[in-house]
Amino acid sequence: MANRITMMREQLAERIRSLRHPEHFDELALAVFRYQAAHCIIYAQYLDLLRVAPEEVLRLADIPCLPIQLFKSHTIRSGSWTPVRTFSSSGTTGSTTSRHALRDEQWYHEGARHTFERQYGPLRGRAVLALLPAYLERTGSSLVFMAQDFITRSAHPASGFFLDDLPALAARLRELQATGTPTLLLGVSFALLDLAEHFPQPLGDTNIMETGGMKGRRRELTRAELHTTLSQAFGVEHIHSEYGMTELLSQAYAPRDGRFLPAPTLRVRPREVTDPFATADFGRTAALNLIDLANLDTCSFIASDDLGRVYPDGSFEVLGRMDHSDIRGCNLLVGEQ
Repeated sequence: MANRITMMREQLAERIRSLRHPEHFDELALAVFRYQAAHCIIYAQYLDLLRVAPEEVLRLADIPCLPIQLFKSHTIRSGSWTPVRTFSSSGTTGSTTSRHALRDEQWYHEGARHTFERQYGPLRGRAVLALLPAYLERTGSSLVFMAQDFITRSAHPASGFFLDDLPALAARLRELQATGTPTLLLGVSFALLDLAEHFPQPLGDTNIMETGGMKGRRRELTRAELHTTLSQAFGVEHIHSEYGMTELLSQAYAPRDGRFLPAPTLRVRPREVTDPFATADFGRTAALNLIDLANLDTCSFIASDDLGRVYPDGSFEVLGRMDHSDIRGCNLLVGEQ
């Protein structure tokens, strides 16, 4: 039995690794759904509470998404395996954080590298500068784990983390700009604003990428306000954005205007805010359901708390978060331990 499950998992993993064409996504997502419905205990319980028979689900649109809050209260795992590490979300003192167990570090690295390089080109030879103070100051950040791999992968002597040494970062950026070195500056929003205020300088050849989040350090800004401020301070036409979260192993990137292009393994679908089981129309504000095939070993079907707009071409915007995270009618297992 265990060998059969392992073989099934490996076959799905190989199909996910080789996924390149969107027309193959639905069929593969249905296969992953049947695997997780059978081997993820929490997801199977959720389907049972909804009275959903997995064998009767024939369309991607009919696959139920697990409330994201369950990553706070349960260990989500498909199959029996020992985590090599556990990602955790940030939170205020005393709050419950989300946890996402990782089965294979290389699996994560391969997907993250492919998604970035597919959109931006090779990491090798590019200077990767990471300004992620709120994330570096705690353990379990998937963003720091990804950034560390990008820094290593770049093999550039100028690459590295900058916790709070803004003068050193500003000097490094100035040197890289002067030599025309391809550079990625990956930063949390509040830290990029600090850099913009104290060390404005022309960085036209640098990809400046915000990962969101004021972490209580500054007044919340809209993405448009943030991008305008950073663009003016650094003399760049566009600010890039990264979308990821503890509960996802895939990412999405927005090269301009906050319009995200997801990884081949990620699909975003709109749902009605007032009815967690109803699909919303493209192009209008809705809650976001996330289908992440890279979550093969946990759960690929997640009802997030994010609000946004999804477009027919698969791109999406993120507009904020729902006011009440515990979505009534969608949190049947949240109270169970």
